[in-house]
Amino acid sequence: MQFEQNVGATIIKDIEDGKYKARFTMATFLDRTMGGSGSHNALSALGAALDVSPEAFLDYKKALYDERNRPPEGTDSFASDAYLLKVAGQVPALGSNSESQGHVRAGTFDVWAKKMSEAFDTSGVGSTPTLRLNGQSLSVDGAGPPMTAADFTRAVDARL
Repeated sequence: MQFEQNVGATIIKDIEDGKYKARFTMATFLDRTMGGSGSHNALSALGAALDVSPEAFLDYKKALYDERNRPPEGTDSFASDAYLLKVAGQVPALGSNSESQGHVRAGTFDVWAKKMSEAFDTSGVGSTPTLRLNGQSLSVDGAGPPMTAADFTRAVDARL
């Protein structure tokens, strides 16, 4: 959550500016480790947002990680479609999009979410966030992922 809150806006701006293309591989391991289904349900809802547009996906991802919306770990608020739709209401492309809302309620992207999570599980990633640029891990002085916007930009610029 800290990474998304500190660096997420920079990533969105960089993508919009054409600095790089991004591919996100998301996980649902919290469902396994803490019980529940909120991670899977939120990932499925992200699939519904991606079906609307890449911009809707990025805006919804940002809203889900916003500290005003992010439930504390140990609670399973994202298991509730109503909660996810409330958060989606903050995204202009999703707020009144009845088709997208229907996909969230129906679990239309549940299979996609399962495949995404399986891809994460088999990726060899040992922690989150893990950032790669052109297949190589991004880090700050080899010590871990950049956790501030300034460190992230320096790490990316050093590789481009």
